[in-house]
Amino acid sequence: MTTTVPALTLPTLTDAVTALRTGETSAAALVEQAITAADAGDGEIGVYLTRFDDSARQAAAHADERIAAGQPLGPLDGIPVGVKDILAHSKGPTTAQSLVLDPAWGASAGDCVVVRRLEQAGAIVTGKTTTMEFAIGAPDPDKPFPVPRNAWDTGRWAGGSSSGSGSGVAAGMFCAAIGTDTAGSIRIPAAFNGITGLKPTFGRVPKSGVVPLGYTLDHIGPMARSAADCAAVLTAIAGYDSSDPYSSRAPIDDYLGALTGDLHGVTIGVDDLDRYASGGIDPAQPALFSAAVDALRAAGATVIPVEVPMYPELTAIDIVVMLAEAHAYHRQTLRTRWADYGQATRIILAGGAGVSGPDYVQAQRVRRIAQQRMAELLAKVDLVLTPTGHLGAPALDTMDPLDPLGVLPSLHTPYWNPLGNPTLAVPIGLSSEGTPLSMSFSGNHFAEAAVLRAGDAFQRRTDHHLQRPTDHRGETR
Repeated sequence: MTTTVPALTLPTLTDAVTALRTGETSAAALVEQAITAADAGDGEIGVYLTRFDDSARQAAAHADERIAAGQPLGPLDGIPVGVKDILAHSKGPTTAQSLVLDPAWGASAGDCVVVRRLEQAGAIVTGKTTTMEFAIGAPDPDKPFPVPRNAWDTGRWAGGSSSGSGSGVAAGMFCAAIGTDTAGSIRIPAAFNGITGLKPTFGRVPKSGVVPLGYTLDHIGPMARSAADCAAVLTAIAGYDSSDPYSSRAPIDDYLGALTGDLHGVTIGVDDLDRYASGGIDPAQPALFSAAVDALRAAGATVIPVEVPMYPELTAIDIVVMLAEAHAYHRQTLRTRWADYGQATRIILAGGAGVSGPDYVQAQRVRRIAQQRMAELLAKVDLVLTPTGHLGAPALDTMDPLDPLGVLPSLHTPYWNPLGNPTLAVPIGLSSEGTPLSMSFSGNHFAEAAVLRAGDAFQRRTDHHLQRPTDHRGETR
């Protein structure tokens, strides 16, 4: 039984932007609030690997000077943001939460494209957040890194692999964060910590300067309290960059302008995925999911039942392709530095050696068929709605390092990575154990504006995304 760490209150990013521009708050005040929250809770939650308190204070002072002088402001000017520690940033080391990664890698990369765009938009990077080692695996207390814990209950997992990004937003340590997603690594910690997370379309956000896991599966995206917050961050980080061969030239939409609060004319296909919840279904989940669907109808959406195509095949494809591509990256260091990897990480990465060339080619062939089937479904509906998962965050003491993928049953995030479609995870209420649950909107490739519009319309009619761990804290959990 563990107590929940108190969270100091940072407003939503959207609220903070408004308050900064009206003079109701200052960048210095937001940063101090973030630092105070980190001082109070980081030791127990394990959000940060490296904090940039001094540079954050300096950046806040500069932001306040720009505001006072009436200078043109960036869309994220003065906003505290955390960055997952597989994104290179010159202010501090990039470790991928591993003893294996050569420090020279981050030094040579400098600032990755996403970090550079964040700072050009005025965001204040407060530090590098915890991750599962190399964005995979499970917490390993035997390694010299923090064990990321859930902001709602520190006896539970924060989710992975963008662990500290998810728990840090929930605990008020920054207004938004950057995560990456290869099998759910944005959406799982968003779901487990009761926040909102967006996996954009594959290629929408450049991956240059980011430690790879699965070259054809990795996505970078925002994590924040609301869909509107995610829209603001996506506006800053999306768009083509020649340094990333996977980066798309597809035009950027007006993500914030798409948030009308109205879903009239939008058809949403709903699949409850109950038949694939092999790890179980929380008793509270069906009613919460049903109530969320009712809220979408109230917003004007037409809701129809659908069945997503090739669910078992795509889930398997994600694992097969991820293992093969990760093993290709780590093959040499697995041979020479086996013991330096965490136990769960080396088990997963070594499993990639069992994926043959024909296995990989066949997975990619079936993947293309599945992408076509999903495109056919999304020609009939505008969006697909599913549970992000059927269960809340697991207790850390139930996680088996010898079975690190054992957390995936009843989580439905891996399905969408081989497809590459944009997917937004939003909270829908609390499980029977008092932990957050979530649902996900998915749309056509590069239709981030559509999924954000739906998430925002839902959140204008509910307050699940505004609930904080302290709102529901008892003496113990």
